[in-house]
Amino acid sequence: MRSRTRIPPAPLPQVDGIDPVRLRLPTVRDGRWPDLGSYLTERYAGTRGAESMARLLRDGRILGPGGRVLRADDPYEPGAYLWFHRDMDPEPDVPFPIRVVYRDAHLLVVDKPHFLATTPRGSHIVQTALARLRSELDLPELSPAHRLDRLTAGLVMFSIRPEDRGAYQGLFQERRVGKEYEALAVHDPAVELPRTVRSRIEKVRGIIGASEVPGGEPNAETSLELLDTAGGLGRYRLVPHTGRTHQLRVHMNGLGLPILGDPVYPEVTDPAPDDFRRPLQLLARTLAFTDPVTGLAHRFESGLELLAWRDRAAWEAGPPAA
Repeated sequence: MRSRTRIPPAPLPQVDGIDPVRLRLPTVRDGRWPDLGSYLTERYAGTRGAESMARLLRDGRILGPGGRVLRADDPYEPGAYLWFHRDMDPEPDVPFPIRVVYRDAHLLVVDKPHFLATTPRGSHIVQTALARLRSELDLPELSPAHRLDRLTAGLVMFSIRPEDRGAYQGLFQERRVGKEYEALAVHDPAVELPRTVRSRIEKVRGIIGASEVPGGEPNAETSLELLDTAGGLGRYRLVPHTGRTHQLRVHMNGLGLPILGDPVYPEVTDPAPDDFRRPLQLLARTLAFTDPVTGLAHRFESGLELLAWRDRAAWEAGPPAA
């Protein structure tokens, strides 16, 4: 049986609901790095983190097991763990609340607003659903069961207890959750619906958008249905049967029906981080599953709406707080 390395407990607390970064040093023992500083310098060379990492080392803000302060000239220890809190640039406040849809001792389901990331990533650290919920609900051990794109609104599930995390994450990994999305896009009578789209979607690291590979072995499948039309727009039900990056957005764009407000498909527009106008009109509408911990059959529906369907001008203008 393959042995597992025991991970020491983190010697740093959460800050603003964010866990410290944990980094394990490579198990290389060939003397390539004589000390910790040389390894970290090589690892972060040419990245935005190079200066920050040097500062953390200099200020004694990188810790080893037991809370020992690590310095640049400390010996390199193959396979050792270290922890630190990243320096965080100021983030624009996302001026929208998170609504609790359901909560019991094990499970939390919320309606995530547009523009709020699910978990810390890149420049989004404190302004994330995970950080805000840990703080607002006093749930320091909360963890996501899955992720929803920052630009997509709607239902997201979290595990409240660490011992339940694997069970809830397994629901999504094993595709035992029924998911339905709602989207707004131009109405084109020439596009025959309902239909199921199957294609190969690939995402290249460092490129913001994913793309379909003509003739490639399909790895993404979405069922699409037109629900209603008004003012030149269509309201669509999207049911993903797989979970590729940007799958729904890529498939809609491939049909010539890019989702209203999409800043990537068909063209990258790169709006400012504090520009909350024209949110992507994509909503995670329903989640249905049997709870792996309690055995209860759940079906949750989002209480949010896609604003452009009711008020296109308000969608264009954005909230007063922006």
